[in-house]
Amino acid sequence: MKRIEIYDTTLRDGTQRKDISLSVNDKLNIARRLDELGVAFIEGGWPGSNPKDAEFFKRAARMTWKHARIAAFGSTCQANKSPSEDANIQALLEAETPYCTVVGKTSILHVTDVLRTTRQNNLRMIEESVAHLRAHGRQVIYDAEHFFDGYKEDAEYALATLEAATRGGAETAVLCDTNGGTMPWEIAEIVRVVRQRLNIPLGIHAHNDSECAVANSITAVKEGCIQVQGTINGYGERCGNANLCSIIPNLELKLGLQALPEGHLVQLSDISRYVAEVANLTYDEHLPYVGRAAFAHKGGIHVAAMRRNERSYQHIDPRLVGNQMTVVVSELSGRGNLLSKAEEYGIQITDEEQVNRVLKTVKQLEAQGFSFEAAEASVVMMFKRQEKDYKPPFELIDFSAEVEHRQGRGIFAEATVKVRVDGEVIHTAAEGNGPVNALDLALRKALVARYPNINNFHLVDYKVRILDGHNGTNATTRVLIETQNGSKSWSTVGASTNIIEASWQALVDSIEYGLLVCNDYQE
Repeated sequence: MKRIEIYDTTLRDGTQRKDISLSVNDKLNIARRLDELGVAFIEGGWPGSNPKDAEFFKRAARMTWKHARIAAFGSTCQANKSPSEDANIQALLEAETPYCTVVGKTSILHVTDVLRTTRQNNLRMIEESVAHLRAHGRQVIYDAEHFFDGYKEDAEYALATLEAATRGGAETAVLCDTNGGTMPWEIAEIVRVVRQRLNIPLGIHAHNDSECAVANSITAVKEGCIQVQGTINGYGERCGNANLCSIIPNLELKLGLQALPEGHLVQLSDISRYVAEVANLTYDEHLPYVGRAAFAHKGGIHVAAMRRNERSYQHIDPRLVGNQMTVVVSELSGRGNLLSKAEEYGIQITDEEQVNRVLKTVKQLEAQGFSFEAAEASVVMMFKRQEKDYKPPFELIDFSAEVEHRQGRGIFAEATVKVRVDGEVIHTAAEGNGPVNALDLALRKALVARYPNINNFHLVDYKVRILDGHNGTNATTRVLIETQNGSKSWSTVGASTNIIEASWQALVDSIEYGLLVCNDYQE
């Protein structure tokens, strides 16, 4: 099987994305995970640009890498210097990496207007920089910046820059679509010409400014490139880089090529989410292959077909990339959605009408402003409450919540809750920093003696969304609550024109579901 080299530049090009800043420890932790994934190269940064990257290479040199080769990134020497006197080239050597990736100018526009030098001097800079690093025992990958734009400006000169890198001893010449504006058919035509002209392995480095980075990378491989540069989740400057989380499974599952060591593709979803977490970015649930919504099915017709054959609405088995199929419950659901959800949560369906009643309730409540896509625990409670012998752990009799301002104390809230537990009426009160917090504390106080596990339930997220803002303070409010007990978490929903009522609905579902999962009460 033909092997394609995956060159990951998340730690360098990826960090040029707005809102990303990684510490040295962050970069080392991500590098370890990339090595476990099995990429061929990890580009750690630009040692000549900042102390953080220099420290990364210092610490990386003391580590053992199973699969990846560490590469330091830098540019050719300056126009008025030789490589031996150039600080950037010296920093590449001091990084002590087995590979150095050198970027040079291909575009005449950049040679004359950015570097402000001559065509010939730029060729000298490329050849001598590569040769100097090779003379000091480094393998060199040459990144031809703005190659495709440069080729359109002056094809012969663009090819001459690659030939200069080849004369210097570059191991691979990487063709860069730096501005991200080249179309796939242009990539194909130009790579084809370069292959005929150059006797050196080629790579592709695509940016996503025209939403073609993945397509351009796959096209380049089809035309003979053996190395693909990109980032996890497509992170990068402006609109991002080519997304390796899409490219790698496309190469392996669609083209039959090997991009990772055998059996490692299953790690892809996990590392995608890990990098997002370390980078402190909101994870894109809709990423192809690895996003949690990539194999989520909502439409009733789709789910009905999926229950008969999972291939009916999925292009691959999600388990191949470490992902899983999910079924979403909403007003678009059919019976299949609810049957699948019941099976997922181990609910035994003994009455066919039970499913119909829950389905009718879901559709009615969603019309009122509820949303069950991210509140599956509320759906489970609907099923449980439909069972003939179901006994709830508590029954609400009354609740009240007041918010006051008192001189010398400021704003505070107080709530009272009256519930029936095992036939006993319990009446409690609690103060909180707001009405919802006070209600939560009062309800817990009423239940804790009978259900001590409630002390382990922690509200970890509370989201409020106004559904019809044109109604002002009379608008319908949707409340989503996420609760956690150790490693388990669940989400519930409520909706009302009264935010306290919406919060109470979500809160009751949350507590009741948690007690059910913890087996704290007998039905």
